[in-house]
Amino acid sequence: MYRLWLIFAQAAAVLLAIFFVISTLRPELLPLKPRGEIVTIRETAPAVEADRPDSYSRAAEVAMPSVVNIFTSKETKEPSHPLLDDPAFRRFFGEQFESRPKRTSSLGSGVIVSANGYILTNHHVVEAADEVEIALLDGRKAKAKLIGSDPETDLAVLKTDLKDLPVITFGQSQQVKIGDVVLAVGNPFGVGQSVTMGIVSALSRSRVGINTFEDFIQTDAAINPGNSGGALTDTSGNLIGINTAIYSRSGGSLGIGFAIPVHIAKQIMEQIVQTGGVTRGWLGVSMQDMTQELAESFGLEQPNGALIASVLKDGPADKAGIKAGDIMIAISGKTLKNSSEMLNVVAALAPGETATVTVIRNKQEKSIPIKVGVRPKQN
Repeated sequence: MYRLWLIFAQAAAVLLAIFFVISTLRPELLPLKPRGEIVTIRETAPAVEADRPDSYSRAAEVAMPSVVNIFTSKETKEPSHPLLDDPAFRRFFGEQFESRPKRTSSLGSGVIVSANGYILTNHHVVEAADEVEIALLDGRKAKAKLIGSDPETDLAVLKTDLKDLPVITFGQSQQVKIGDVVLAVGNPFGVGQSVTMGIVSALSRSRVGINTFEDFIQTDAAINPGNSGGALTDTSGNLIGINTAIYSRSGGSLGIGFAIPVHIAKQIMEQIVQTGGVTRGWLGVSMQDMTQELAESFGLEQPNGALIASVLKDGPADKAGIKAGDIMIAISGKTLKNSSEMLNVVAALAPGETATVTVIRNKQEKSIPIKVGVRPKQN
């Protein structure tokens, strides 16, 4: 009996020792009741694109590789001291104190629009730059060459020699409607490529005072410094505009941004690629909008059209017989509402062709043929 008890005691001691070692070193191996209450959660299944109608990740995935960051630099000279710009100081000491060179840089965005390496951006992004470098989303960097630019629409075309470029697809900017959801892709403040979302707030926005020729898409998608030249896309990632400017008193986005419609940008780009510049029609007149007061003074019921304020001597309009005080209401059958619309219509005319201009003179309509001239280059 004593022998059995001794065996039992030894076995119990060994088991207790094993239990102690396991509970100390590997407690998870013991089938103990967990402390506290088990929390049961409900988790959704991994989302697929069809399950997320509120997501624009697919559009961003399509558009982002085609948008590049643009880094420009130019060398300027600044005096080592303000006195060095004083003519009296320079007369006394001569030219021994030379200005020191200083390299300045700026940031912007651009959109790859051709497999040949053509990139659309803003004129003000690359204006006066000595060097232009682009950076793609995939990490590649390269120098880019300025093919040409158009200050009057604030568009420029660059070209890179990189191969296998992700080219964006052009959308139908003429079919865009107010309220459509849009995405703005660019490099705001140099933080890196970003996507913002908003809606189309207005169309054919003109007389903003940014460019000579204006026909903007207005959006509340956040556009900030560095976004200039970037892409405005639809919800499929198709390009519908080139982000150009914002209305802001602080320098940040206030929900009023402007983009050049892609159908206009395409026309400008094609001319720049083919000829290095843009040729526009010109009549040689200055004009102003008709107001209700002006309309009443001319005996008109509606303030439509544009009042010819002056006519350039020996210009196309002068040779055709247009006079100051005429009210231009149509060109080639297209009715004009204001001077801004007239400017855009005339610019679209091919130099050398003959256009029929309808004016009101002494309360009578007259149709006058004009041979369209070439618009002088603007500085």
